[in-house]
Amino acid sequence: MGSFSNLADIKAIEAEMPWADRGAARSMHEFLGRAAKAHGGRSAVSFQLTSDPTDKGETLTWAQLFARVTQSANLFRSLGVGEKDVVAYVLPNSSETVHVLLGGMVAGIVNPINPLLDPEQIGAILRETKAKVVVTLRAFPKTDLSARVAEALTHAPNVKTVLEIDLLRYLHPPKKWIAHFLRPKGAITHSARVLNFRAEVEKQPADRLTFADTTDDRVAAYFHTGGTTGMPKVAQHKVSGMVYNGWLGHRLLFRETDVVICPLPLFHVFAVYPILMSMIASGAHVVFPTPAGYRGEGVFDNFWKLVERWRVTYMVTVPTALAALMQRPVNADVSSLRGAFSGSAPLPIELFNRFEKATGVQIVEGYGLTECTCLVSVNPPDGAKKIGSVGIPFPYTHVRILHTNGNGGFRECAVDEIGEICVANPGVFEGSTYTEVDKNHKLFAEDRYLRTGDLGRIDADGYLYITGRAKDLIIRGGHNIDPAMIEEALMGHPAVGFVGAIGQPDAHAGELPCAYVELVKGATVSVAELVEYAREHIPERAAVPKHIEILSELPKTAVGKVFKPDLRRSAISRVLNAELAEAGLSARVVEVAEDKKRGLVARLAPKQDEASVQALMGKFTTQWDWKA
Repeated sequence: MGSFSNLADIKAIEAEMPWADRGAARSMHEFLGRAAKAHGGRSAVSFQLTSDPTDKGETLTWAQLFARVTQSANLFRSLGVGEKDVVAYVLPNSSETVHVLLGGMVAGIVNPINPLLDPEQIGAILRETKAKVVVTLRAFPKTDLSARVAEALTHAPNVKTVLEIDLLRYLHPPKKWIAHFLRPKGAITHSARVLNFRAEVEKQPADRLTFADTTDDRVAAYFHTGGTTGMPKVAQHKVSGMVYNGWLGHRLLFRETDVVICPLPLFHVFAVYPILMSMIASGAHVVFPTPAGYRGEGVFDNFWKLVERWRVTYMVTVPTALAALMQRPVNADVSSLRGAFSGSAPLPIELFNRFEKATGVQIVEGYGLTECTCLVSVNPPDGAKKIGSVGIPFPYTHVRILHTNGNGGFRECAVDEIGEICVANPGVFEGSTYTEVDKNHKLFAEDRYLRTGDLGRIDADGYLYITGRAKDLIIRGGHNIDPAMIEEALMGHPAVGFVGAIGQPDAHAGELPCAYVELVKGATVSVAELVEYAREHIPERAAVPKHIEILSELPKTAVGKVFKPDLRRSAISRVLNAELAEAGLSARVVEVAEDKKRGLVARLAPKQDEASVQALMGKFTTQWDWKA
């Protein structure tokens, strides 16, 4: 194991041998078996149901985890799950979530689903992945997950078996009795049979697989991207890409004595690949605090004490969580902490500096995508961390910045020239990134490099910078405006915590820039002050927002990214309704819905003054129709 400090170190690792000669594990069961053999008695995974540092946690060693995963895989096979069949889970974090995740990969194809989605969205993913088995929670106080999954299953008749995990086993009397009494009661409305996961697992052998383990590389996971619009894309991940992510973590960072705290959800690639796979490769120990991670009750207030309790060496975070942590004192001994990783969204420089001042530890920012089985680049742990950059591409990862001519041709960008970030590495499933064939159309440059949809540049030292999303570009009268320019400028204001800049509809320019702002806790500032600040700090006049709105909280994804489709919906409704009112028409935008082919569509009602509404709406590029 060794770290790296610059591009030359990465090149030296690549020069040792080709990736194919590394002797990487060829199946998930073999990968776990190696960890159990090398580190059998060491702690592997710990879970706490509640966040108090004195509360009981459950820890499994590598040998115990290997046995549980073997049992889980055997159970799934006994339920008719073959190599190409899907085991979905809709679960918060728990010990069992890890067993289901890895056991699903060993038996067939595992499909983690965001438990925060509504029943229609969960059902849509279950239909898209053709899941045979679903694992979820048994009804439990303070969560309606069981009821939502039951409703989702009415939309997914392909699911034959539901396995329920009961969190009650983590509680002790009197809490256990109270939770049992408060357990929600719900009628089952679907046709799938319902079994107790723990009872069924115990029937299976733990010392061997009951089926032949395939060592040919194959798809072993489906991860949905987005899904919060009801139109999920499902990415396919092969065993080789998973093992590659784990190898990177071990080779460049983790050793068996490390303890990593990961309050991120196990339906997201950040927790599953850079963290869990790296633990398997290195034999390190991962701690999952509370089912909801950072969203769990008391986690922010107890976080530093949890670091002290588990003697954590590395913490995993996202900018939204970091902002909340920095509003609390470091009230524990965190001297064990050697590093912190942030991903999912750009990290404001102010947060980077505040964290280093509070803890003495620098944050390492990286970049990854669901479509790449995750890891692409990272700021070197032992080298210069360029703030605003996502670091240097990992060994065996080839990143190119390309310009497309729109006709299938590409041009390589010069140093520091902005273009589309395109990636080839062992985690990219060339030609078949998504389950839907149509979604892979035009997804690859030169049939090899995944077009990420992210805009970026590479500097003279080989550091990668993300400057925005290609699809997020604000196009004002044919002029391209990068929303990052607006967001970075407004983030400089001391009262501003988060910014989401988008293009709002405009009858003349097509789009005009607008910005939605969430303030730092306890801060106050007027919209007028922010407008003035934007004028002074945004270098491009055309990029100054025509509208700034302060929200109590910006919509965010489960991993802390500002969720721009919701901001676009808000802007479409606001602009179009103002135009309709000014024209004296009674029609209004009653909803903005996602359509698979047309994107966001404004739905209007009541259906009156049709010709006048048609004429007015024709001035905008926004898709619309009448509400049925």
